[in-house]
Amino acid sequence: MYKFLIRPLLFALDPEKAHHITFSAIRFLCRIPGMKALFRSMYEIKDHRLEREVFGIMFKNPVGLAAGFDKDAKCYQELSAFGFGFIEIGTLTPKPQDGNPKKRLFRLLEDSAIINRMGFNNQGVAAAVERLRTNKSVLIGGNIGKNKVTPNEEAAKDYESCFDALYDVVDYFVVNVSSPNTPNLRALQDKEPLTDLLQTLQDKNAAKPKPKPILLKIAPDLTNEQLLDIIDIVNQTKIAGVIATNTTLSRDGLQSANQSETGGLSGKPLTKRATEVIRFLSEKSNKSFPIIGVGGIHSAQDALDKLDAGAALVQLYTGFIYEGPALVKAINKEILRRG
Repeated sequence: MYKFLIRPLLFALDPEKAHHITFSAIRFLCRIPGMKALFRSMYEIKDHRLEREVFGIMFKNPVGLAAGFDKDAKCYQELSAFGFGFIEIGTLTPKPQDGNPKKRLFRLLEDSAIINRMGFNNQGVAAAVERLRTNKSVLIGGNIGKNKVTPNEEAAKDYESCFDALYDVVDYFVVNVSSPNTPNLRALQDKEPLTDLLQTLQDKNAAKPKPKPILLKIAPDLTNEQLLDIIDIVNQTKIAGVIATNTTLSRDGLQSANQSETGGLSGKPLTKRATEVIRFLSEKSNKSFPIIGVGGIHSAQDALDKLDAGAALVQLYTGFIYEGPALVKAINKEILRRG
């Protein structure tokens, strides 16, 4: 139904407008008595064999929604009804910001891909915290970043601010230094500034009554040498794990006419590279830390490939937009079938 009826209607609209309409429709439908239960009956699989304990947290299944879809934690309760084991909100910044000028979101239909240059548009961490206070049962990751106007030398303060604000309302944290759409942000992936940033957050985390897992989200465009640096940094700072990967700046092999738009590319063109990064990190680290695999998951097999490469969990974003919520169920069913 989604691919033959709903998706054509949404894809006839501007991508960002379609996103907002989708959110409004999901929230409206889930307010109708019985609709959320209906969605759960259609898409959710409850089976203890799907449960995964990763970095000290029990996930009811290993398929999550990646950050960027529900930036401001406006729809996480409703989205959880589509069978996700966890929802990652954000990227959030200390202060609200509009992001980059529109138009900033582009579908590449021939490539089953999306280019975005959103630029961390969000209503600020405080607004998300208020929405998350009503959460009762959804496992939430908090993806945090810095404001565009904050210089890199002061970036740690922004991440600390978001960490403090979200600490009581999320289950784990993700440090996002890999978006290509905030000027100079990726420079924070260099070994020295990244080590300093993560150690600062870990020190703050250690002072809490119950420290929470901190993960690092990395770009797929890192070289093998840089990936080895990431392994060293994770082991040195003792953060909980890595999310691999964010969007790519590469445009290799694309067919769509609008492939030259600036921004981060996600979707099927990222499938192979994201899996390569997962496998490299897993093998070179001797599986010393968990990896959440994301990037180009458009089928159950794509998800299995990432799990086989070393991912403990997977996340969807562009595949969810192109394939619909049935993809979540398909992945979980295939995991059960394989045993």
